Amino acid sequence: MSVLPSGEQWTIEGGGYAGTVVSVGGGLRGLTFEGRELLLGFGEDEAAHAGIGQHLFPWPNRVTDGKYSFGGVDQQLYLTEPARRNAIHGLTRWANWIRLDDGSDPSYLETGHRLHGQPGYPHQLELRLQYRLDDGLTVTATAVNVGTTAAPYGYGAHPYLSVGRPIDECVLEFTAKHWLKTSPEQLSPIGLAPVTGSPYDFSTGRRVLGQLDIDNAFTGLGSAWSVTLSDPDSTARATLSADTPWMQLYTGNAIGRTALAVEPMTCPPDAFVTGQDLVVLEPGQSHETSFRVSA
Repeated sequence: MSVLPSGEQWTIEGGGYAGTVVSVGGGLRGLTFEGRELLLGFGEDEAAHAGIGQHLFPWPNRVTDGKYSFGGVDQQLYLTEPARRNAIHGLTRWANWIRLDDGSDPSYLETGHRLHGQPGYPHQLELRLQYRLDDGLTVTATAVNVGTTAAPYGYGAHPYLSVGRPIDECVLEFTAKHWLKTSPEQLSPIGLAPVTGSPYDFSTGRRVLGQLDIDNAFTGLGSAWSVTLSDPDSTARATLSADTPWMQLYTGNAIGRTALAVEPMTCPPDAFVTGQDLVVLEPGQSHETSFRVSA
C-alpha cells in the first residue's frame, strides 16, 4: 500500500468549516469556510512546503548557528536551514503523529507525538494538538515534560491566511508596538524598533504590501491580538487570533505572495540563546497555548 507524502489524512467539519489534518507533523493541510479557502493548503499528492500548516515544537523560528547553552551545557542542533546556517522551526515537522480521539465527533480531532531526546535537544516531551471547529477553528498545543531534566521550550505555528487572491491586492490589519530587526545574512535578531512610523504599521488597515517584504517578528501585541487579511472588493476575510506574546509575519515570497503567513509564537527567534520569553519545563510540568482562525 502506498503512503501519501503527508501521511494519513483526517477530515474535520463543523460550522461551515472544513479542514484536513495530516499525520506528518500533525499539520493542517488546508482550511475552508463555506467552500472558500481560509488557510492556504497543499495537495494530497504533495509534501508540505514553505511551512504550510506546520507546527513548530520545541522552538519556533531560528536558532542562529544551531548553538545554545542550557543548564551549563553547550548544545549543537542540526542545521536544518543550511543556507543560512541555522536550526529552524523545531524538531517535529516531519515526524509521524498519531490520532488520539475516537473519531466520533466530526468537528474535533486530537493528535499526539512523543519527542525523544536527540543531539542538541536531550529532552523528552509528550506533545498534543487539538483541533476543534465551531464558529471557527481553535488549535490547542500542549507539551508535557516526561523526562527527568528541565527542558527549554517554545511553540509556534505556520498557517497562511488566504482570501483567494494575491496578498498585494488585499487589506492587512493588525496592531503591534514593536518589530524585530534582523541581520540580512542569517535573519538573526538585532533589536526591537517601534512599529509606529515604520513600513510595518497596519493598525488602521491598508492595502498590503506592494514591494514590501516582511519576514519579521512582532511583539507588544496585547493580551489577545488578531491579524486580519481581507478582500477590498468583497466580504471575504480571514482572521487569526491568539494570546502569544510574539508573532511572525511572512509575505510568502516562496509561494508567490499568494497568502500571508501569520505565525503565533510563544517566544522570539533565538530564544534558546537569549532566554527571552523562553519556557522552562521542569519534569512533569506542562505548557498549553491556543490560536484561532475564523472567517
